[in-house]
Amino acid sequence: QVHLVESGGDAVQTGGSLRLSCAVSGYIGIPRCMAWFRQSPGKAREAVASITSGGGSTVFPDSVKGRFTISQDNTKKTVHLEMNTLSPEDTALYYCAATGPDWGAFGYCSRARSQYTYWGQGTQVTVAS
Repeated sequence: QVHLVESGGDAVQTGGSLRLSCAVSGYIGIPRCMAWFRQSPGKAREAVASITSGGGSTVFPDSVKGRFTISQDNTKKTVHLEMNTLSPEDTALYYCAATGPDWGAFGYCSRARSQYTYWGQGTQVTVAS
């Protein structure tokens, strides 16, 4: 059974930084795509960043470009989201997601929630003004 476990969420002040981590277990092989999503109360879940097994990464919302960076470790089963210059607008529950084996080894890592088969439970990030 595949599990994704996020960690690193916390309460910080505006301008602060956090590093989220997501560890995948039980996955046979390596996910083609892993991504971070976030959801604030009353808002839709939005994609924040994705990374391929080859290391290619994409940050999606303009609001976080230049501030957030996604990376992975050498095992390619742990991904991180480095978040800098945080603002109250970044307050959300942050989820990690991974594509399933059916996505293949060369599929594009998009922002579409439907692309991702496995999800973590989320880690809360709260930024105080």
